[in-house]
Parts: sequence; C-alpha cells; structure tokens
Amino acid sequence: MKTVYEVQQFLKQFGTIIYVGDRVADLELMEMELRELYQSNLVETKEYQTALLILRHERQMEKDRHK
Repeated sequence: MKTVYEVQQFLKQFGTIIYVGDRVADLELMEMELRELYQSNLVETKEYQTALLILRHERQMEKDRHK
C-alpha cells in the first residue's frame, strides 16, 4: 500500500466502505476501522502499520492545507 486509495481498497476487502464527505473525518473513520480489524487479528501487523502511516500522513497534510 502506498496511497489512501489503496487503503480504501484494502478495507473494502473486509466489507468496509467509508465516505461521509469530509476528508479528515473519512481518514479518521478509516483509521478506527483499521484498528478494529487489527485488534480482531484480521490484519497483519505490517499491513496495519503501513496503512496507519498512510492515513495519518494524509490527515496531517489535510489539516496543514486548511490552516
């Protein structure tokens, strides 16, 4: 995974589609869903860490963009 789109596609494999129209809220919800999948042992540690890094980086970029 290298992009938010790829994280979305990864989550879609588990039946998770997130879109509320607010980019930052979408990223936060994706992170929460990812954490739940990881805690349920459905996601490997490496996938979890990679996806989490992508989501947090994108969220920070969005917040910086709106300052």
